[in-house]
Amino acid sequence: MNPLAQQLNETIRRDNQNVYDMLSRLGQQIYFPKEGILSQSAEAASKAKTFNATIGIATEGNGPMHLRVIQDALSAFNPKDIYPYAPPAGKPELRKVWLEKMLRENPSLVGKKISHPIVTNALTHGLSIVADLFAEEGDVVILPDKNWENYELTFNIRRGAEMVYYPLFDANNKFNVAGLREALHANSSKKAIVLLNFPNNPTGYTPDRADGEAIVAAIKEAAEAGMKLVVVTDDAYFGLFFEDSMHESLFGALASLHPNVLPVKVDGATKEEYVWGFRVGFITYAADSAELLAALEQKTLGIIRATISSGPHPSQTFVLHALQAPEFEAQKEEKFQIMKRRANKVKALLDSGKYGNDVWTYYPFNSGYFMCLKLNTVHAETLRTHLLDQYGVGTIALGETDLRVAFSCTEEQHLEQLFDTIYQGILELTS
Repeated sequence: MNPLAQQLNETIRRDNQNVYDMLSRLGQQIYFPKEGILSQSAEAASKAKTFNATIGIATEGNGPMHLRVIQDALSAFNPKDIYPYAPPAGKPELRKVWLEKMLRENPSLVGKKISHPIVTNALTHGLSIVADLFAEEGDVVILPDKNWENYELTFNIRRGAEMVYYPLFDANNKFNVAGLREALHANSSKKAIVLLNFPNNPTGYTPDRADGEAIVAAIKEAAEAGMKLVVVTDDAYFGLFFEDSMHESLFGALASLHPNVLPVKVDGATKEEYVWGFRVGFITYAADSAELLAALEQKTLGIIRATISSGPHPSQTFVLHALQAPEFEAQKEEKFQIMKRRANKVKALLDSGKYGNDVWTYYPFNSGYFMCLKLNTVHAETLRTHLLDQYGVGTIALGETDLRVAFSCTEEQHLEQLFDTIYQGILELTS
């Protein structure tokens, strides 16, 4: 094993043996090179005043070489903030601003020991880093039965961990805390990754504060019984809370919860700031030791260096520019209100009695981009293809009964027509 990896492992073991035990074999072996092209280039950047012939970019004049046809389209930005490689951890200014934003929006984090957010190539990349560092055969991933399908590819197909599902909702259509507790108890002898995704994709559901506290209590109970838990808050849709639900990430409540719990927050600008194609996300750890956090950051950078090397520089610059703009908060609030009106319009339509109670019910939703219908009379895939072929209406079929509808990409004035069409499609298939 590389000496740098050994040194990081010794730090982690010294500060929390349980976190070391959570690492996969890859997680134990990975490290960020201290000697090599990156470190030598960094040294040259501060000392090479005559010629700097180190890093693999081309320069011209006093800045990075570039094509005018590209720069003309990006003329508002300095070439130095677009063309060179971004650091593997991301632009330092962006990491600082995102940390400040995270603390401002999650007061429960104040006073807790957390790492500086590391920039990822959006949410999927952040989850992939978690999988690489902590998941392998013999481990379990515990998550609700209504979830984002990419979790299985990331944790099961890529890393071999077993997926363990529990029903998202209980009999009262609240978050199924008992189901989570049972899943933890049934796998108490294994190392587990617990995935918490609120607002939930596909249902658009976020638990209320009491259920959030119960989730944390169930995790603490499992940790006190000796279970080692990497708890991931997938906060892709953070901030889009339209009703009385938790308005913070559970990451804050999980930080410093128990030595057997390693909280990891994965979030990003992609959906929060409506810049999906920019692919800018973040990964943040919580632990009681600054040295442990630093070691986890180094291992994370090792994974980044071994996969994408570093994230795209232009999109990081664009996001930083937006976050620092005086108009940012007002513009974001404007878009939030549009999304909230759409969600409320959907709920009003479904509660109006216009469609009766026979053909469908709907799962609770109060946040995010989506809602889900539970179909009573037709197969979800049959309805999906019928709507697409006969009406040019696209929806997502999930299993036999669930149809996901994204109000995020349907204008408010068209929502009634959309649900009228879905209803009509069901009537046609059952006539």
